[in-house]
Amino acid sequence: MEKLFKIKERGSTVGTEIMAGVVTFMTMAYILAVNPDILSGSGMDKDAVMLATCLASFVGSMCMGLMANLPFALSAGMGVNAFFAFTVCGTMGYPWQVALFAVFVEGMIFIMLTLTNIREAIFNCIPMSLKQSVSVGIGLFIAFIGLQNSNLVVKSDSTLVDMVDFSDALYTKGICAVLAVLGLLLIAILHVKKVHGSILVGIFFTWLLGIGCELLGFYKPDADAGFYTLIPSFRMTDFSALGKTFGQCFNIDFSGIGIFNFIVVMLSFLFVDTFDTIGTLIGVSSKANMLDEKGRLPGVKPALLADAIATSSGAVLGTSTTTTFVESAAGVGAGGRTGLTAVVAAVLFLISTLLAPIFTAIPSFATAPALMFVGFLMFSNISKIKFDDDNLTEAIPAYFCIVAMPMFYSIADGIAVGVISYVAINLATGKFKKINPLMYVLAGLFILNYVFL
Repeated sequence: MEKLFKIKERGSTVGTEIMAGVVTFMTMAYILAVNPDILSGSGMDKDAVMLATCLASFVGSMCMGLMANLPFALSAGMGVNAFFAFTVCGTMGYPWQVALFAVFVEGMIFIMLTLTNIREAIFNCIPMSLKQSVSVGIGLFIAFIGLQNSNLVVKSDSTLVDMVDFSDALYTKGICAVLAVLGLLLIAILHVKKVHGSILVGIFFTWLLGIGCELLGFYKPDADAGFYTLIPSFRMTDFSALGKTFGQCFNIDFSGIGIFNFIVVMLSFLFVDTFDTIGTLIGVSSKANMLDEKGRLPGVKPALLADAIATSSGAVLGTSTTTTFVESAAGVGAGGRTGLTAVVAAVLFLISTLLAPIFTAIPSFATAPALMFVGFLMFSNISKIKFDDDNLTEAIPAYFCIVAMPMFYSIADGIAVGVISYVAINLATGKFKKINPLMYVLAGLFILNYVFL
């Protein structure tokens, strides 16, 4: 243990690392309910996605623990799974098998980019203010998804979005919104009281309240309207369901798509995943105070390599991009300082395959409070951004980055806006010496991406 993880050298103990791994798993286990719910929107089987998520989380977290010796756990990334389901498979209309293959290809490209230090250079060239804003923006983006899934936010012809009509509280949509609010309040209270696993408790509490409402007749299942029964059917995990997604990324027909169109999709994933991954890793490291004074993460190269390997293996298993989770900061807060924390979380994800029927039965309005509260955890990094007059050339691009993510419904677009505006503002105000040369390249690539892709 000591030779592999250097536990004593980092001022920790085996017991502390194990407990930190349990805490990390408990705070991010909601993804086992959320990811199948999101990806099922692309036509994928919920049970298959759940199993793929467990196995991809196991592989990614084990790689992070053993290769990078960092206490970060990995699972299907929030934000990029929404891009997968709602943009690539929804707006663009591509089959989910094509989207999975695109994830696999860009994962392999990431491995090569990591081995050549390009991803590490990108990570290090982004200024600290933008790194903090990425975490904040992702938080708002995830919270917005939660507001939609809870039915608290509904469509509006005049203002694009509006609040649900609570006056009709007995209507099923209103009940879902009310229950989501109660679940969010519970999570917040438990978190303040420092109860580990508060997010998971909130999910199950909201779900149980929903079952009670269904039994009392307030919640009325209507499959056509997207409201299904909340009462789970207890059964053994059907491991054969994994066959519905395993290896399907290689079972595609380009005849109806075209190689050029696929390259466009793959490059879109490449841009989204590159900066989603870097942004999330920045957010986790920043939240856990693991960045040095220059904003760099010691051991970032093996961490990025573990992330890339997890992405490709996750695509083969049947899930969207696997990435480092910001909730890993909870494990760090519990004392986790080595890769043993990640290994423990990995083992727990593997055991969770036995609970697949339970997690896949959890409704969207029950997982929505988790998304909204995780948004708060990430939003708290805004306090680290300096908004005084002496730092306006840092603060303004950070603000643009934060606002763009939820408004454009894209993490990658948020980072693009932040990078382009940072270069433009500092260049125009004569502060070009502070701009890393690689930032000019990134800004140019982002502009080309908008023009041609």
